[in-house]
Amino acid sequence: MTQRTVLITGASSGMGAAAARLFAARGWRVYGGARRETLIPTAPNITALHLDVTVHSDNVRFVSQVMTDQPRIDVLINNAGYGEFGPLEEVPLSAVHQQLATNLLGAADLTQLVIPIMRRQRSGRIVNISSIAGDIYTPLGGWYYVSKHALNVWSDTLDVELRQFGLRSVVVAPGDTASSWSAIALQHAAANLTTDSPYRGLLTAMQGVLTTGERVSGATSADLATVFYRAATAPHPRRRYYHSPLDQFLTHVARAHPTLYHQAMVAGTRFIMRHPH
Repeated sequence: MTQRTVLITGASSGMGAAAARLFAARGWRVYGGARRETLIPTAPNITALHLDVTVHSDNVRFVSQVMTDQPRIDVLINNAGYGEFGPLEEVPLSAVHQQLATNLLGAADLTQLVIPIMRRQRSGRIVNISSIAGDIYTPLGGWYYVSKHALNVWSDTLDVELRQFGLRSVVVAPGDTASSWSAIALQHAAANLTTDSPYRGLLTAMQGVLTTGERVSGATSADLATVFYRAATAPHPRRRYYHSPLDQFLTHVARAHPTLYHQAMVAGTRFIMRHPH
């Protein structure tokens, strides 16, 4: 049997790095891409390549290198992403463009490059790493949530279009994960505040909420890597993959009861402003 090939973006840390190690350990040929390629795990079956998904020439070079080495591409995992947090009134539009370019348009660019290859093969899968934030929201994360909601809709539309060719596009939606993600998102939020911002109190209150969620969730990068693997290999894939029933329940509530969820966010924000951690 021909060794299967997977492309993983954002493979230098967190879930992406854990997924690279897992796929390689299970016999896949892994091509990991990241801006800091020296941090991509080194192991048999892993090839580390420089990749900034917001740069089209990087994406072309990444896919071209894989096709030079391998006869096929079985799976593309669009994992690269980050959280551009901050109040919607104050986040600069330049930062918004970077958020969408990384979390959505980079995935779209790579996918457009890979689909013709998969279509000729009559097989292949696109795994898009979104978030439960594609359905839920909290204060200060608006543009991040927009990017993930858009990724979900894009993936679902793509899936409908690709099924005729024997291809699938699916979404993995992690919830809170034990990683540095929230710390980085909070750094962005602080950087995006104006000097006399009226939202400083809200940021202080939200710091405790975001970091507490990561501490108590119990989900590690390795846990999510196994979800990536299921999404990539299931014979009859689902549209969505979650790590835990709680993550799935939260998205269900937000979708099925949007007014109730919004009211809960309003009440919760008032509470944490009065009782910050």
